[in-house]
Amino acid sequence: MTESRLFRWLRPWVFPAVLVGAFEWYARRAAALGSDALAPPSAAAKAFVGAAMDGSLWQATGFTLGTAALGLLLGAVLGIALGLVLGLSRRAAQLGSVSIEVLRPVPSVALIPLAMLGFGFGVRMEVAIVAFATFWPLLVLVQSAVQQIEPRLLEVSRVLGLSARERAFKIVLPAIVPRLFVALRLGVAVALVVAVTVEIAANPHGMGYAMMIAQQSFDPALMLAWLGWIGVVGFAVNAGMVRLQSFVARRMGVQP
Repeated sequence: MTESRLFRWLRPWVFPAVLVGAFEWYARRAAALGSDALAPPSAAAKAFVGAAMDGSLWQATGFTLGTAALGLLLGAVLGIALGLVLGLSRRAAQLGSVSIEVLRPVPSVALIPLAMLGFGFGVRMEVAIVAFATFWPLLVLVQSAVQQIEPRLLEVSRVLGLSARERAFKIVLPAIVPRLFVALRLGVAVALVVAVTVEIAANPHGMGYAMMIAQQSFDPALMLAWLGWIGVVGFAVNAGMVRLQSFVARRMGVQP
């Protein structure tokens, strides 16, 4: 690796490294003055290794990612399907506009009591709330993407006599791939945030619950370790989505 390439690779990490160093200095100074509310990043790293060694890190991470993925899958399938319908049919868009604008602003966490009554604690409750949270952005972004397709493409599909299914898979979906993946990347971020929030508020499983237990146990090092790990997991998931977007776009012959 040449010097210039090494510098370009290191450049994005400079600001995070400065922040971690500043926080290390501040936390150590606060501890020297008698405060036990903060832990330096070095102590968080030690707590992180302990959680990784005893398996609790991987168990909680697997639960959160699994429920977030299931909820996103459910919300994405429904949101993309309905977004295609509303984007292709002006009449259907007018019919559903009021319902969408009334339900879309409802905060997903406000559904926690209702979901607990319907599903109890556990996976189904968390999946239902994540699906509700991810359904709306995917619906709105896919509908908008479909409405911006070049009208001549749709005219060609009608001239060729394509069925609705053929038009969706051969014309519409390839035309909206870049915007569809932007919607999916937004959905992934929403799914992870909502899953952790539900675990902090109501579900005794996953990374959010583990972070809350660390806080209630007056273990700021472990709490900070979980917080940093959630950020790393979100970064890794987004990077994976970017690579998947490029791969699918190349396979479909469109520019990512």
